[in-house]
Amino acid sequence: MKHPFVLEAVWNGGRNSTGTIEAGQLQTKISIPKEMGGPGIGTNPDEMLLGAAATCYLITLAAMMERSELPVEQLTLTSEATVDVTNNIFTYEAITHRPVVTLKHGSTDSNVEKALLLSHKAESSCMISRAVAGNVQIKTEPSVLVASM
Repeated sequence: MKHPFVLEAVWNGGRNSTGTIEAGQLQTKISIPKEMGGPGIGTNPDEMLLGAAATCYLITLAAMMERSELPVEQLTLTSEATVDVTNNIFTYEAITHRPVVTLKHGSTDSNVEKALLLSHKAESSCMISRAVAGNVQIKTEPSVLVASM
């Protein structure tokens, strides 16, 4: 079964103009970021790729932990992208996911080990990670905590 996704875009001029995109629930303004010489209005392709990779990873990790019946109390994520600019050539080099998994009070060492294992495995199971494989380095630096009373 195939799932089509459609995005409609409007761009209002040259390189430093702005535009809009709409795809399902996603509706936002777009432009080149200020750090890259643009107007910095709305979001940009770099943030959107990071957002796609991060949300895919987070949802995949949550599903894997649920299937494994891990006693998760909270799951948070910070993801960071590195873009290199050399000779006016922009290269999306790496994404690092830093999930923090908090297991419920009384969780076993086995639960902690499984949460760490799944935190690494989710990256290779995520559809977006697989889509950029070979072009963007994706790293995972998880932390697993056990909640105190």
